[in-house]
Amino acid sequence: MNDIVEYPGHNSKPMDLDGEKNEKFTGLPQYEGVAEGEMKMTDEERNVYEHGVQKFNRLGWKRLTIVLIVEAIALGSLSIPSSFATLGMVAGIICTVGLGLIAIYTSHVIGQVKLKFPHVAHYPDAGRLLFGRFGYILVYIMLGLELTFLTGSHALTGTIAFNTITESGVCSVVFAVVSAIILLLLAVPPSFTEMAILGYIDFASIIIAIGITIIGTGVNSTNQPGGLKAVDWSAWPREGTTFTDAFIALSNIIFAYSFALCQFSFMDEMHTPKDYIKSIWALGATEIVIYTLTGSLIYAFVGQDVGSPALLSAGHTLSKVAFGLALPVIFISGSINTVVCARMIHGKIYENSPIRFINTKMGWMTWLIAITAITIVAFIIAEVIPFFSDLLSICSSLFVSGFTFYFPAIMWFKLIREGSWTSPKNLLLGAMNLLALAIGLITLVGGTYASIDDIIMNYNAGTVRGVFSCQNPS
Repeated sequence: MNDIVEYPGHNSKPMDLDGEKNEKFTGLPQYEGVAEGEMKMTDEERNVYEHGVQKFNRLGWKRLTIVLIVEAIALGSLSIPSSFATLGMVAGIICTVGLGLIAIYTSHVIGQVKLKFPHVAHYPDAGRLLFGRFGYILVYIMLGLELTFLTGSHALTGTIAFNTITESGVCSVVFAVVSAIILLLLAVPPSFTEMAILGYIDFASIIIAIGITIIGTGVNSTNQPGGLKAVDWSAWPREGTTFTDAFIALSNIIFAYSFALCQFSFMDEMHTPKDYIKSIWALGATEIVIYTLTGSLIYAFVGQDVGSPALLSAGHTLSKVAFGLALPVIFISGSINTVVCARMIHGKIYENSPIRFINTKMGWMTWLIAITAITIVAFIIAEVIPFFSDLLSICSSLFVSGFTFYFPAIMWFKLIREGSWTSPKNLLLGAMNLLALAIGLITLVGGTYASIDDIIMNYNAGTVRGVFSCQNPS
């Protein structure tokens, strides 16, 4: 039996994978309620704990940018062109740029909360600060459902990709199972630093796939009779646009800026959390540019018949190529949602145990069970709601509206605001947060109604495949 030893906190600063000094790793956090420097554990426990802390505190701002891109930019970019087709070019650009700037600001608020309350490891912890135990439970359920829905949306997109690439008579449910298995395997690494390594492949994948789609649709439109002038696009909303159509389109744009929901989780692995602001602006600017160009150009080249996901609009052969190149982003981005969800659950179960570091036999066993359960539920969601735009709209309306807009606004009013209400700074910031609050609440109510209404109409019209059906999803 190992001797019991006292383990004082050390002040070593190991190098992180971005080549920067780790300023956060200055000692071990509390262990079962015993303060640092007074904790007592066996040599084996000490080794597990030390390696665990090192493993989960290596994320620099550059890699934070990558994991945020991996989590956020994938499916969002594929839904934007169809939103432009509904809203029109003018409203599409205004909404894309405007909502992007507001999302950057609300993510800045989230970062401020993390710096002010370092113990906030995941979004539910912020919910506790806002509304006590009720807030914690509410946000915990919302975040778990949103992450699972996101994984399901990636499973659905994988099914569409495999159907498009193969053009085989294989049942779509088979491709859905294959997609779920790939998502599960990629979710095995539990550290966001490890996931960030795949992120470089992920980012290159989506940029190349979108680039091919833009070029392909542009060339195809140029070669059609009448050229680009003959493309049926409009600066204004298309004729006959209903409330439901408009909100589905708007919700898809809001979905594209959903990176805030994982920000607490990612920042908790940063060695220098104050550097988050660099990541937020780098990601926000990148998203605004990519989304605006993708939406406007593909819509201008294809017109009202643009597909969703947008890669379906590239033409018969190029769609296959684009989906093939997009496979990494479909599955890598999907798996990181599983990782965030499983980390939240696993960390709660083993809150006061080194097992939460997932570097012991028991830790790995329960980790694999957690990601498997999440993937199975996500697969079921993808089969129950097998249509792309509506699934994204549901995610956006029920969950992203809160995580990206109204929760950060409430955080500013309750946790961040300092000084007099009448100061110029607080008047300006108060107005911005009221705007974010209004956008979130309107999306929650209007978007949820529109999503449910559209799903009912699609099923009644028979325009989508049935639950667990072999027909191609749309």
